[in-house]
Amino acid sequence: MNFIPKIPLADWIEFIVDWMESNLGGFFEGLSKIIESVVEFFSWLFLLPHPLLFIAIFGILAYLIGKLPLTLFTVIGFLLIDNLGYWTETMNTLGLVVTSGIISVVLGIPIGIWSAYSKNTHRIISPLLDFMQTMPAFVYLLPAVTFFSLGVVPGVIASVIFAIPPTIRLTYLGIKQVSGELTEAADAFGSTSWQKLFKVELPLAMPTMMAGVNQTIMLSLSMVVIASMIGAQGIGATVYRAVTQLKIGQGFEAGMAVVVLAIVLDRFTQNLFKSKKRGA
Repeated sequence: MNFIPKIPLADWIEFIVDWMESNLGGFFEGLSKIIESVVEFFSWLFLLPHPLLFIAIFGILAYLIGKLPLTLFTVIGFLLIDNLGYWTETMNTLGLVVTSGIISVVLGIPIGIWSAYSKNTHRIISPLLDFMQTMPAFVYLLPAVTFFSLGVVPGVIASVIFAIPPTIRLTYLGIKQVSGELTEAADAFGSTSWQKLFKVELPLAMPTMMAGVNQTIMLSLSMVVIASMIGAQGIGATVYRAVTQLKIGQGFEAGMAVVVLAIVLDRFTQNLFKSKKRGA
């Protein structure tokens, strides 16, 4: 027998969500329109050229970034996606991933910098990041659907919440790992805080930060199947339909498209900084 009364945590959460829905409905509606417009823009942009032209452009970028191996994989992989008939779905997924990735980076890097400069901020942010990384991804779908209805927008919001922690953590870590002697030297030469940040700390922290951006993009892509459960279109919706209808072959084909896209994005983000470093 339990003598301690149950904490009404579920009731508290319901109250907070109801209050936010009642008082911040206009804000959520405006944010939803902005995110939906951004996703539609990227999807339109990726679908604008003919698939072969798009593949040629990506192949050239792959050669500039990662030379021949990345070029061959990118071209063959995208040709396979086009051949299997999942080009439109894959480009829609790419639009969703790019949108959620951009939002995560734009929010995550300043928060990581702020956390590195403020111990109190780090003490608050760190447990929140633990919570965001350990909470099952499906749970994020509930408030996202409540505030943004069904469709691609709650998928983006859930992806951002799920994917932003690596960018914040590794931005913080990268700045904290900068040698104290270098920052002292910058101070000795009369550098302002902004000069020290942009000319010393961020350049030295960039490899670590890029690792966080890479993980964020991969986590965003890992959410596409889950996001399809609440109406987000793309290759994830095809995978989800194949699973629910027990179409093993179709599910494998759509899964291959996700794998190709994931590997291409992973290699692009990894090699992007390496090529810049070699150029420097």
